[in-house]
This record gives sequence, C-alpha cells and structure tokens, in this order.
Amino acid sequence: MQVVSISSLKGGVGKTSVTTGLASAALAAGIPTLVVDLDPHADATTALGVQPGDQLDIGRMLKSPRRAKLADNVVGSSWTARALSNGSGPGVLDVAVGSAYTGIYDRPDLGRRDLRRLSSVLAGADYEFVLIDCPPSLNGLTRMAWSASDKVALVAEPGLFSVAGTERTMRAIQLFRQEFAPNLSPAGIVANRVRTGSSEHTYRLAEMESMFGELLLSPRIPEQANWQQIQGAAHPVHHWPGDSAKSAAALFDTLLANLLAVGNGLRSRGQR
Repeated sequence: MQVVSISSLKGGVGKTSVTTGLASAALAAGIPTLVVDLDPHADATTALGVQPGDQLDIGRMLKSPRRAKLADNVVGSSWTARALSNGSGPGVLDVAVGSAYTGIYDRPDLGRRDLRRLSSVLAGADYEFVLIDCPPSLNGLTRMAWSASDKVALVAEPGLFSVAGTERTMRAIQLFRQEFAPNLSPAGIVANRVRTGSSEHTYRLAEMESMFGELLLSPRIPEQANWQQIQGAAHPVHHWPGDSAKSAAALFDTLLANLLAVGNGLRSRGQR
C-alpha cells in the first residue's frame, strides 16, 4: 500500500482537483484506492459524489483511532457505479469522509502521540493506493498526514507566491523528516493550472525547473475551463464527455504512473 499526501501550504492552487484527478486515474486503472479527506472543508468528499450515512467521518475516527474500524466507516464513491455504467471494469474507490470536525486537530501543538492518530486509523487498510487530501496549512492535520505517508506530492501554480510557498514546503518536509518521519520522501511537485499562452507561467515554470529539477513532475496540468463543471457534477474526469476531458484524463493517467514510479534516486535527492 502506497500512501501519498497531496499538500500545499498555499490555498487556491487546485490541490483537491489534483487529488480527484489522480483518484479518477486510479479508478480507471483498476487500482483499489482510498481517498482520505483530511481538509475540514471536505471538498474532496463532495467532488467524489459521496453520500454520508451512519459511518464515522475521518475526524471522529481520529478521535478514537485504535477503536475506529476503517473498513466499517469508509463510503464508496458514486464514481465506481458510473465507471461500470460506462463500460469500465469493477473498481474500488472508497472515501474516508471529511468534515469540519477534523478542525479540532488542525493546531500547531500536536505531540508525537497525536501525530500517529491517522497512522493508527490506516493500519491494516486493504488498498493498493491511499490519497490524503490535506488542508492548505502546516498545522496538525498536515503533519498527521505526513506521519502516515510514504510520500508527499506538492501542488503549485506557476506564480510567484505559489513557487515561494512550494520552496517553504520542501524545507518543512525536510525538517519534518528529520524529527518525526525519516522514511518520508517528496514524491514531486505537480504544476497545476498552467496557461500555455502566459509569459509569466512560462517564466515561473523555468524557475521551478531550475529550483526543483527532477522533482518537478511531468506532465504539467493545464488550466481547464470546464473543470469546475466536472467537479460540480461530482463526476470523474475519465467519464466526462468531450476532447478536453479526454486530454485531461490522459494527463492524469501519466501523472499517476509517474507519481507511483518515483524511485530511490528521487528520494535521495529530496533528502539532501
């Protein structure tokens, strides 16, 4: 099981969009996947078409992690039924539902014991791939996610403030590794909402390549006009009609493959 946190210390860069795009690619590839919606806004839960029932949300599972039974409390995404209706094979895409309750843990003062809460919840989970949608901060929830993760994928727009925030996040990961999680590694940086006709974006992408080298993942994800519509319909991009959606789906297929294929060379680079 590979556990990957999708993080950014700057809001509004499309972190949840990248999470759901990767979830759509994993479902299309037949990879049994769990999405943990750790952001108190619970946008990933909404985008994944989840209808919560009597199950515990992730915040309440974190409250009693040793007694929480993850398998009894995850909710299947409606995307799996849609994939079947579109001729895809059966897949597994479950969600640990987000809620505002998780906000009680989004504090800067969590100790080591609290940081292990999510690891305890995920212990024994029966998935090949776990995506954790983190809040856009470096408080307790993100640190809890990093403690439970093998890798951290950062999301950044090619803009001045986002690039600067990504550099700060890379330093934060290095410090967190040294103190709490020696096996954690940066999976890479996803350049999101790229406008190919923008000279500013071209300049910032070149800057990111210079700063981060091979940590800048390929492909870049372009800005897509109908992405809000796709998310608003709680629909996987792989089953949305139109050429632009097909193009986006192919990009996320490649991004997922590259993310899962991050090797020892990239990890060693991230440790320096």
